[in-house]
Amino acid sequence: MNTSTASAADNWTLTSCWLLQQASLRIRKRSKALGSFYFLHESLKNIYQFDFKAKKYKKVTGKEIYSDTLESTPMLEKEKFPQDYFPECKWSRKGFIRTRWCITDCAFDLVNIHLFHDASNLIAWETSPSVYSGIRHKALGYVLDRIRDQRFEKVSYFVFGDFNFRLDSKSVVETLCTKATMQTIRAADTNEVVKLIFRESDNDRKVMLQLEKKLFDYFNQDVFRDNNGTALLEFDKELSVFKDKLYELDISFPPSYPYSEDCSQGKQYMNTRCPAWCDRILMSHSAKELILKSENDEKIVIYDHIGPNVCMGDHKEKDALEMRRSFVKPPCSMEEERISSILKCIILTAVLINQVLSATFLDC
Repeated sequence: MNTSTASAADNWTLTSCWLLQQASLRIRKRSKALGSFYFLHESLKNIYQFDFKAKKYKKVTGKEIYSDTLESTPMLEKEKFPQDYFPECKWSRKGFIRTRWCITDCAFDLVNIHLFHDASNLIAWETSPSVYSGIRHKALGYVLDRIRDQRFEKVSYFVFGDFNFRLDSKSVVETLCTKATMQTIRAADTNEVVKLIFRESDNDRKVMLQLEKKLFDYFNQDVFRDNNGTALLEFDKELSVFKDKLYELDISFPPSYPYSEDCSQGKQYMNTRCPAWCDRILMSHSAKELILKSENDEKIVIYDHIGPNVCMGDHKEKDALEMRRSFVKPPCSMEEERISSILKCIILTAVLINQVLSATFLDC
């Protein structure tokens, strides 16, 4: 790719993200936690979107906007999780949006998801795995059951968005503070633990980590950035429960949350939570086969985040799953041609500020 082409691509991505950020502000004002924008390149032909009420596909032409009553819109499925899934939250917007597409006779679902967060660092630290991990497990299982039930024909699916997956807090703290001593601070009136302070045994008892309900203040953030945080991937365990249902490309980018919202601190993490890979793109094993027909195909797929050095909110606008047409071999059969049409697409998922909005670009 020459410089001018690269510059044009960068400008296209930045312009698109800026437009989506403006749209996300409108969505936020309407108290929406989930919203998706799908941009279809004019070079793509024979694109159909599924009508879940009529149970048939409709040809995509022109521009369609659904914004007020998504739950009643037949072109998608939008659900919030049952209230009892996260009883600590009196009112939750967490849930998922599902749309179904057909390009050149190849059908697939795009599912934008927002799972439950960790309400307290102290509670997350108490057990391994944490109680919040179990809540997310239940919610993700709910989504997979819904998109694979008997109401509609089963197709390949991509699930993307803010999974709120966290590192195993207890194991992380034990690893980062192996030689530290722990001080427990309790509330005077309730005797409840309100703060944990981990100090080095020597070195003048230097404070290594301070842990509160909404504070995770580790003295050296480089551990989360060096080599893209690879050393901590062993504590990213929540997806392992679903390995028979979901596939993810290898992670080669640093934790996507919680980044500083200070415009001058684009690479800095906030000290509110332990950095983690919250924002992901997962797929069914049949979807994996659409984009990875062989080990060599991994060379044409990019799984990364956007804007690594600039402030884009507490979540980096990510993930990106990109299939570049220039590396796709010419098809030698009708079936390969059908699969090739999917490989020629770019599926770029931008997870915007605070997971208000996700957008998927289909391009050639």
